[in-house]
Amino acid sequence: MDERITEHARTLVDWSARVEPGDDVVVSVGAGAHDLAVAVCAELGSRGANVVTTYSSGELDRAYLLAHDGDFTGSDAELALYEAADVVLRLGGPLNTTAMADVPGETQAAHARAHEAAREARLDSRWVSTVHPTRALAQQAGMAFEEYRDFAYEAILRDWESLAEEMARLKDVLDAGSEVRLVTERDAAPNTDLTMSIDGRIAVNSAASVAYDSHNLPSGEVFTAPSDTAGEVFFDVPMTLQGRRVRDVWLSFEGGAVVDFSAGANEGVLEDVLDTDPGARRLGELGIGMNRGIDRFTDNVLFDEKMGDTVHLAVGRAYRSNFPPGHEDEANDSAVHVDMITDVSERSRIEVDGEVVQRNGRFRWEEGFEAA
Repeated sequence: MDERITEHARTLVDWSARVEPGDDVVVSVGAGAHDLAVAVCAELGSRGANVVTTYSSGELDRAYLLAHDGDFTGSDAELALYEAADVVLRLGGPLNTTAMADVPGETQAAHARAHEAAREARLDSRWVSTVHPTRALAQQAGMAFEEYRDFAYEAILRDWESLAEEMARLKDVLDAGSEVRLVTERDAAPNTDLTMSIDGRIAVNSAASVAYDSHNLPSGEVFTAPSDTAGEVFFDVPMTLQGRRVRDVWLSFEGGAVVDFSAGANEGVLEDVLDTDPGARRLGELGIGMNRGIDRFTDNVLFDEKMGDTVHLAVGRAYRSNFPPGHEDEANDSAVHVDMITDVSERSRIEVDGEVVQRNGRFRWEEGFEAA
């Protein structure tokens, strides 16, 4: 076995999930993540954790959803499983990244709504999602498998403690701020000029560990929960949603909600997402990527949204970790959380309370930052 798989498992169990003896751990194993699952279970066993494994597959989900009449109800068994879990580890590793492409969007949305209680129970655990490199992911990224594997481990196996210290500088800026403005200029695409309130929010230093309220490996972003969004934003990074390729998304906000939208491909998928429920037309997240170990887009949001020189916004559910104690119920509620990404490496700036924090992908404390 590649030693990097063992290192990945060790990082996931120790740094990310902080597993302790006696913890009840649910391990969801993707179809192509067998080798990582073996290494993870070995690490969990050596730490005296209790393990239950489940199997996750786009092909299984497709078969079930296409055969169902669409009148979904939540699963009591799934809810009980997650309510009893201390830790949930999701090991992604698809064999087909577009397995859900022919499942109607409204069917996927209805299923998501029915399982919201179980999803919230999972989010109340020390949950962490990661991914094992597969040939399907390499193909989606347009890379040779060996090349993609090297890329993935460069993003995953980082000095997370040092990166956490760097990202803390941005967290401090956002915590002290009241308003964020994102501006980009494009010659052949719509410009972005979007303002968002972050007053009273707590930014998360997403350093790939539950100790930082961070639940992805790899990570490398600072995120918060905006409100009162106004203006327009254009997302120039393509993405796969509901098994279909969506690109060139444009959103217009008034009064905090999406009032108009378009997409250059598969606009119907975007419409299905926005029509899931009322909360799906509001932002749940503003995230700023800071992981410079990710140096290219791969059509995998777990990596792409963490890339340095990017900003992502998610429509739908907000994370309660962005709200002070006693205010968690203010978080935007939705059955979806869909991230969309824009490249800010050129002709772009991020302002906090009128002060430029990042210009053309460089933060004001980094070498190469242009003050004006």
